[in-house]
Amino acid sequence: MSFVSPFFWVSLAQAGGETTGPAAAAPPAWAQFVPFIFIFLIMYALIIRPQQKKAKEHDALLKKLKIGDKVSTASGIVGVITQIKQNSVSLRSADSKLEMLLPSVDRVLKEKDSPEA
Repeated sequence: MSFVSPFFWVSLAQAGGETTGPAAAAPPAWAQFVPFIFIFLIMYALIIRPQQKKAKEHDALLKKLKIGDKVSTASGIVGVITQIKQNSVSLRSADSKLEMLLPSVDRVLKEKDSPEA
């Protein structure tokens, strides 16, 4: 039994031997971009679209803010809104009053009109 190197079979396959049929036609140039298009569509569906949806929900939340809402900020501060300005909001948290940028409000914990739960 003789040992045949696996590289022998690879080189034999690459050589292709004698072909009697016509050579295979090259694919069109646009076919090279199809995988990139699929990757972009997957990235859009998994990353870009959910982030846009989250940003739209956050903008709607900021527009609904009113005085007396109990909110949590991105830094973890919980307080009640005492004043709303164009780009900032004043919060009362415990015995202190804080002024924070409006986008730092992360969520509304309890609205002014809702009953205690």
